[in-house]
Amino acid sequence: MFEHIVSIEERELIAYIQKETEIYNCDNISRTKAYEAYYKRNDEIKWSFLAGMVSRNAGWNMTDLTQGGVLDGLHKEERTRLFLTYERANWLIFLDAYPQLLLYEVSKKRGKSFVHLLPFFHVSVFMKREWERYMESGDTARICVALIINEQHIIQKPVIDHPYFSKEVFQSFHFHVQEWLRISYVVFPTLRGELYGFAVKGFKEVSERIRLGKKLVALLFHCEMYPLFIAFASRTPPTGSRMDYEQYSPPMKKEQALPLHLVYPMISHTRSCTVDWYQDGLDEENWFEEIEIGDGLNIRGAFSRKQQLVHILTNLQG
Repeated sequence: MFEHIVSIEERELIAYIQKETEIYNCDNISRTKAYEAYYKRNDEIKWSFLAGMVSRNAGWNMTDLTQGGVLDGLHKEERTRLFLTYERANWLIFLDAYPQLLLYEVSKKRGKSFVHLLPFFHVSVFMKREWERYMESGDTARICVALIINEQHIIQKPVIDHPYFSKEVFQSFHFHVQEWLRISYVVFPTLRGELYGFAVKGFKEVSERIRLGKKLVALLFHCEMYPLFIAFASRTPPTGSRMDYEQYSPPMKKEQALPLHLVYPMISHTRSCTVDWYQDGLDEENWFEEIEIGDGLNIRGAFSRKQQLVHILTNLQG
């Protein structure tokens, strides 16, 4: 691969980015910290804050699989499969996205574009084109949506459509209950104990996940809500536990959830496919269309009630 690179600077940059990506892609907590630290350095790349906050949700969902309560009707094998689904999807997204973020950061620091190096990290031609466009236009809203579009396509074939995950997870009773009742949420917390967010629906469809991503970023950066969310993230180091959220909503539970590091080992992954998801002829401009979300909704009450309902139904099935 290196034979096409004439610059020693570029060789060193590729090696640096590969190493940094490997270091921070070891588990959910390190990914969350990397995304949020990046946003502090480059707050024009809004997707990095979105990725950090969504990664916090993934950590919470992972550790909940080891606790009693809402999911205690699930068998151990079902819990393991769900954990691997979260972990695999988030690992793949970070593997693809973090080199993009670092290449942009280095380009900004050195005053010249390194976007042409994206193919060395198997980044889609779609994102190479979008980064080139961003370097010219500075359109922060578009590059954020482009990253949302890309991340959801990245996980479609290797996770959503993968025979193992498709059969064992996305055709399971638990998943269908969540889809049917719209029990699964992505939530953003505040230091006042509030939860804002949206129910997940049509998760297997890439267009629905893109739509959800656009709604989440609109909520996250809403002029009235953003200060609340950034204050939470700044004050609350991620542990991968629901206690990151519940500590601000007394009364606190006597039995506290354990941090992710104490309940899961680090998982070794391999990238099985590097085929570009993008194909000529896709009408991608539809993915960039704006959506209306209305005012941010405090969903703590509805979220708690629906968690209780899935607890009942899961135990009936078990």
